[in-house]
Amino acid sequence: MKKEVPQIDIYKTGQNIKHIAWMKGMTVKDIQEYLGLAAVQSVYHWFAGRSLPTVDNLYALSELFGVPMDVLVCGNREKEFCFCCHPAYQRFIMYYKKCQELRATG
Repeated sequence: MKKEVPQIDIYKTGQNIKHIAWMKGMTVKDIQEYLGLAAVQSVYHWFAGRSLPTVDNLYALSELFGVPMDVLVCGNREKEFCFCCHPAYQRFIMYYKKCQELRATG
């Protein structure tokens, strides 16, 4: 049986980078400035899954976020390290949304 070659999911990777940045309290402008990008559009393209960061930018993002590069990338591997897919992250998002609801009704 032939094993499937691992592939990166561009959309999930972009969403993952977006969520990690949000969790770290970083803005698109913060990322743009840290990476020395000319404009924020590149970061928005990553978030939307239209493109992937270069390997150099993934390496720099891993340093900025304090996570290994492998945590930033989501794909179809057997062992998935996608931060936004992790059950603890999903619980945190549910908790955050409940807090927002309570604050709105409060």
